[in-house]
Amino acid sequence: MNRFAKWLGGAVAAAVALAGLPASAQTPVKFTLDWVFQGPTSPFLVALEKGYYKAEGLDVTMDPGQGSAGAVQRVATGAYQIGFADVNATIEYNAKNPGKEVMCVFMAYDHAPFGVYALKKSGIKTPKDLEGKKLGAPVFDASFRLFPAFAKINGITKWEHVNLTPQLREQSLVQGTVDFISGHYFSSILDLEARGVKFDDIVAMRYVDYGMDVYANGIVVSADMAKDEKAVKGFIVATLKGWKDVIANPKVGIAAAKKRDPLIDEALEMRRLMMSLEQNVLTPYVKANGMGDVQPERFAKSVKLVSEAFGLPTAPAPDKVFTGKYLPPKADRMVTK
Repeated sequence: MNRFAKWLGGAVAAAVALAGLPASAQTPVKFTLDWVFQGPTSPFLVALEKGYYKAEGLDVTMDPGQGSAGAVQRVATGAYQIGFADVNATIEYNAKNPGKEVMCVFMAYDHAPFGVYALKKSGIKTPKDLEGKKLGAPVFDASFRLFPAFAKINGITKWEHVNLTPQLREQSLVQGTVDFISGHYFSSILDLEARGVKFDDIVAMRYVDYGMDVYANGIVVSADMAKDEKAVKGFIVATLKGWKDVIANPKVGIAAAKKRDPLIDEALEMRRLMMSLEQNVLTPYVKANGMGDVQPERFAKSVKLVSEAFGLPTAPAPDKVFTGKYLPPKADRMVTK
């Protein structure tokens, strides 16, 4: 009897152990960021580190990216199932690839960080002062690609583009080989400061402040991944937990980023993270309605504006770019700071 009880106990224990093995039932997901591991993308790292994806049945591997267009391509080809990318790059891809759309399922940057920057000593004060000036920017930079729309809205008719690598962009402005540059606010401002430029000596023109009310980065999924509703919803739920943790305690995000890239400057990344939260994530709309969703009329206008800026023959239908069907209820998406 004792032998039977021992055998039965062992069998039950083995069954319980097998039932509790998450790996056997987990969905493998390859996730790509749009850029390197930094403060603004740390919520994803926190969600991964704390096991939030595992808890949703997802075995997530996370890689850095080389730009939003590249992240969209990675997802479109199926090399990655999910990505963090600029929705404007998604608009362009979907317009050119009808029937093979990559869908944005969660909007993270309610206000875009796009802008152009000059030095006060140049005499540039307003958008009109950019007329005929040299713009330094990588060809794939989102702010550069949307500059024609900014220029049209603000009456700028001509400028000269100087193609630069991201590493040379801010340095070229400091050296005076270009008159202004384009880039994400939380990157260009900090990179200029790192090169000895005082904040008060920088002229920053954020597109959102000059008539361009567009969205930016969000979670995008491949056509195949979109069919797995449980996995997509689980990824969003887990990511939201990461965002909430970082909003409540930004140091958690910087610590997670530091683990993935020990060479990062923690103080610099903290500033970058706080700038992105304050200006791009925790907007009045998000504070009132929670993260992740879009305003339909505003989003439709932004799709049209971006399509015109990119010279697309037709603008994709808004519901071919963004869907809110995977989002948790509003109460679960509320964030406070």
